Order: sequence, then structure tokens, then C-alpha cells
Amino acid sequence: MIKKIFAIVLAGIMMLSLAACGGTGSSTPAAASSEPAGASGTPASSAPAASTLSGKVTTGGSTSVEKVVGAFIEAFMAENSGVDVTYDPTGSGAGITGAAEGTLDIGLSSRALKDDEAAGGLTATTFALDGIAIIVNSENTVEDLTLEQIKGLATGEITNWSEVGGPDMPVVLVGREAGSGTRDGFESIVDVKDACKYDQELTSTGAVIAGVAANPNAFGYASLSAVDDTVKAVTVEGVAASEATVQDGTYKIQRPFVFVTKDGAELSEAAQAFIDFATSDAASELIVNAGAVPVAK
Repeated sequence: MIKKIFAIVLAGIMMLSLAACGGTGSSTPAAASSEPAGASGTPASSAPAASTLSGKVTTGGSTSVEKVVGAFIEAFMAENSGVDVTYDPTGSGAGITGAAEGTLDIGLSSRALKDDEAAGGLTATTFALDGIAIIVNSENTVEDLTLEQIKGLATGEITNWSEVGGPDMPVVLVGREAGSGTRDGFESIVDVKDACKYDQELTSTGAVIAGVAANPNAFGYASLSAVDDTVKAVTVEGVAASEATVQDGTYKIQRPFVFVTKDGAELSEAAQAFIDFATSDAASELIVNAGAVPVAK
């Protein structure tokens, strides 16, 4: 019996000695894993590199471009967290002046540059197209107008809606303030420059829409991208304002949305990257979702 106990004790001592010396058992330490750096065997270098752009980009001007430019800014800053892009909605005239005077990196205009502006050292880069919708109060029964009828309504030659197939009500024109790109586009295309008889001149596209929505006698004009169901957009010579009709040119009252920059003034890397992003194919979906029309390429 004593021999058995001695043998068991001796065996236990031998096993403890072997373990202490690292003899038997698992011979591969946990730290000796053959897995390469990076999760699931993927090298860390395969992860997308963070943007190195930084700085501030100042934009401002047209209120009509707000939805489109807002979408650009949100998407661009999500990819470039070191860049702060600002937008000041002050009207196309102010945007063009800001670019010319250097108070803005990028001016925003909802009309093409005039000959004297281009000759004065400015460049326009079109980033989208927009139809200028002719809007009436939702109670108005008029559905379609010709360019000639719109001209008559705007200049006061037509004073009652019954003259164009509508109700027996006086015509009230609600439009934008002087310097607005939307106003300039409307007046130039309809050929009523400096001849409109405005009952209200308002400082934003949203205000024009609200003014028409609140007055059964009113009509006005607004960016297609901003029109909502509080007003009714009439067809012009049988053609509705839409992405397709603006892009193919069949809707006649349309204008470009443009970035305005000063010739010879070098843009910062961040400002140039913003313009490149907004004019790339990748921006087309953002433009459509904002209610405007991508430039045909």
C-alpha cells in the first residue's frame, strides 16, 4: 500500500516538473499567431485613405440654387471633414459681385453671365439647368399659357384672367427683386425686360411661391426645383416644365445654374475640389433629387 502511494506521489512530481519546463502540452504560444496585421487577414493599408483637404470655401448668391448647392455641400463635407463650405443666399447679382470683388471664393448665379460681366474677367461654369415655372394660385382654372399671353399678363396688357380663359378676376403679378437671377431669366426669355407691372417684388423664391399661394388672383415665376403643391405650375405652349423638357430644350423658359469665379484668381485646393465634385457625373443624382436638371454630357 505504501509503495502505491509513493508511486502516485512520484508521478505527480514528475508531471509538475515537465509543465514547469514547458515540456508537453500546447507548444505554440498564443502570441505566435500567423494571422497578418489587419482584421480577417486584410492588410490595414487597404482601408480608404482619409481626405487630406482642409480649409474654408465661401459661396453665395442665387437663392434658386439653394437645394442643389445644399446637397453638394452636405455630400462634399461628408467626404472631406476638414473642409467647411458655407453658402450665403443673397441673390445672383450679389453672388456675381462677390466673385468679382473677391469676397466669395465661388459666386452662385441662376442666370448666364452678361457680356459685360464676362468681359470684366469672370468665368461661369454651368453645374445644372433649371426650368422657370409659371405658377398660379391653385384655385385658378388656367392650365396653359403661350409666351405671348405670359408677356401680356406681366406687362399689364392683360388685366383680367378671363382674357386667357380663366375666371373673371384681376391679374396680380408677384415676382422677384431687381438683381435676382430668376427675375432676369424670366424677363429676358419672355422679352419683358424693365416692362413688368409688379404688385409685389419679393426677395426669395420661397416668398414668391407663398405670395401666389395666398392670393387667388396672383401669378408669378419660380425655379422648377422649388415649386411645391401649394401652387399650380401651368404648361407653356403645351409643354410642362420637367427634367426631360428642360434638358431637351422643348420647355422654353429655362436658365443655367452657374458657379462664378474670377479670372486669374487662383482657387484654393478645397474650392477647386468642390467645383470638380459638383460638375462630375457623380453629382447628377444629387441634382435630380434636388429638383434640378443635370447638364447633358
